[in-house]
Amino acid sequence: MERYSPFIITGGPGAGKTTLLDALAAHHCVTFSEVPRMLIEEQSKQEDGILPWNQLAAFAELCFIEMMRQKHKASSSESLSFLDRAIPDICAYLNFGNEQVPSEVLEQAKTGYQSIVFTCEPNIETYVQDEVRPYPFEEALQIHRQLIKQYQSLGYRCITVPFSHLDQRVDFVLTESYAHLGLMA
Repeated sequence: MERYSPFIITGGPGAGKTTLLDALAAHHCVTFSEVPRMLIEEQSKQEDGILPWNQLAAFAELCFIEMMRQKHKASSSESLSFLDRAIPDICAYLNFGNEQVPSEVLEQAKTGYQSIVFTCEPNIETYVQDEVRPYPFEEALQIHRQLIKQYQSLGYRCITVPFSHLDQRVDFVLTESYAHLGLMA
């Protein structure tokens, strides 16, 4: 298979993105874990950890460094690759928090990814609030809307992944990905 830019799976907190990516990995796709969640878990263990709810700009900088690494690694894969969030998410979260988006972040958000983005919307039936996801459900929906608005403003076409059985979600994402690339699934 040729090398292709990675696909992004995004959406509000608690929308089932990680579960979907785990299932895509079982279908021989290359997947990359959600950077913000990993960093929140790491930074929470440190006495002066950088967390998005008290140091959003500094946290975004940490995310940017790791997401650049993921983008580069995903772009060198010869299999379909999927990222659980990506640099455009940083722009959306900074805008949501009324913070300035650095020009380098904005420029990197526009390139190196497939032009379609898969979005997963939080669902009240499955939403779980925890230490890493402290948002109430309504705020998770607001974040979801901000993410879609941000991606569209950067020129991406957002495709909503239907809320259905996991196997159907995987089939949907794979079918759409292969069709976008002009390949047979």
